[in-house]
Amino acid sequence: MSLALDNSSGSGFQSKNQFIYAKVEVNIKLVAGNSAGTVTSFYLKSEGNAWDEIDMEFLGNTSGDPYVLHTNIFTKGMGNREQQFYLWFDPTTDFHTYSITWNPAHIVLVVDKKPIREYRNLDSNNNVPYPRDQPMKLYGSLWNADDWATRGGSVKTDWSKAPFTASFKTYTADGDKTAPWYSSKQIGGDDLKQMQWVQKNYMIYNYCDDVNRFHGSLPAECGRKK
Repeated sequence: MSLALDNSSGSGFQSKNQFIYAKVEVNIKLVAGNSAGTVTSFYLKSEGNAWDEIDMEFLGNTSGDPYVLHTNIFTKGMGNREQQFYLWFDPTTDFHTYSITWNPAHIVLVVDKKPIREYRNLDSNNNVPYPRDQPMKLYGSLWNADDWATRGGSVKTDWSKAPFTASFKTYTADGDKTAPWYSSKQIGGDDLKQMQWVQKNYMIYNYCDDVNRFHGSLPAECGRKK
């Protein structure tokens, strides 16, 4: 499936089924060339005004600059849990695999089999919000966000390059609660080493490091392993 964006409309898709806990995966080839102002998204989201959401958003770039993978987790309509990464490859020349695992213990975001982020369920003892009871659907989209996506909105979409196109294939969604992904508790071993490598070398923003943003009082989950 290819999604297109021009100056009249973006495009997207959603799953027919919805899930409380799932492992979802898709291969994506991102917009090539000058994609500044565009956002290609892959995410889980519930409905309503107090929604839950797990985001992987790819923020477009000017030619020669790297894409930014923007991740966020919303609970009851509240986000502000952003982590951002550069990628260690060119995501426009071929398809790469992106996945979200969401189970009762943690949320894990993975790029080409490398975990990049873990958000653990600490709700029981720390009053940390966690998506737990709202069914979510899988969405993919390509849309214009030049008010914020590239360099904070200072670089606008060049509509002379439209239509912009991103390609998706090999979508899978597993809601089988007897599968290994459902029983995993936290990242360890080689997976933990890979995540630490990604975060050390490619993470460019972590909300848990942004003390000034939260006026000196970081969210409850910060200071523990995310």
